[in-house]
Amino acid sequence: LVEHSSAAREIFEKADAILGRPLSKLCFEGPEEELKLTVNTQPALYVTSAAALAVLRAEGIEPGIVAGHSLGEYSALFAAGVFDFATGLRLVQARGQAMYEAGQARPGTMAALLNLESDQVREICEKASAKGTVVPANWNSPGQIVVSGDPAAVEEAVRLAQEAGSRRSVMLPVSGAFHSPLVQPAVDVMRGELAKAELQAPRCKFVANVSAKLVDDVEAIREGLAAQIVSCVLWADSVETIAREG
Repeated sequence: LVEHSSAAREIFEKADAILGRPLSKLCFEGPEEELKLTVNTQPALYVTSAAALAVLRAEGIEPGIVAGHSLGEYSALFAAGVFDFATGLRLVQARGQAMYEAGQARPGTMAALLNLESDQVREICEKASAKGTVVPANWNSPGQIVVSGDPAAVEEAVRLAQEAGSRRSVMLPVSGAFHSPLVQPAVDVMRGELAKAELQAPRCKFVANVSAKLVDDVEAIREGLAAQIVSCVLWADSVETIAREG
């Protein structure tokens, strides 16, 4: 995108200036180990999404409805005009830092369970909870649900999923138990950061992670952004909402 679009290039240059560090270099060159740290991954994803949006906008393409998966919700809200680029970048920088610190304070992990019904996953989480906290974290699609929690409990959930006939249930390379109670301290930090941020009503329809419903109230958006850190991402339901909206 950057090689072919001056609009995309400007977004990366602006991000480097706002953050005071070469995020673009980390995106383009790595190292992967550093990029995988959530404190870097989150701003990197937001900026890359904003660069893609800049390319679309240069072609006169504007969204009619937006949603974003977890961190992607910030990109969606930027696209909808809820906050400007710099505000969004500062928020995702704070979110990445807060979630990283929460992950360091109470280490956790995540796993994708494939080819199981949602009721089976709930039952597996209940059984695996004997070894610690484990909860559904992302309802990604029919047949792909991510769980999150204490490492021993998540590993047990993977074992139980395989026993239940899941062909490919795998641990994910993440630096914390995101969308679970283990990262609650990050919610408190983000409430403070979001309270300071200037938000506007969305210019197009917006579907929220925490409810999979259309939300246009600014305070509800603010609260949803804080809550989604420990809430399950209702992604499959969000896509169905978008489809129903035409």
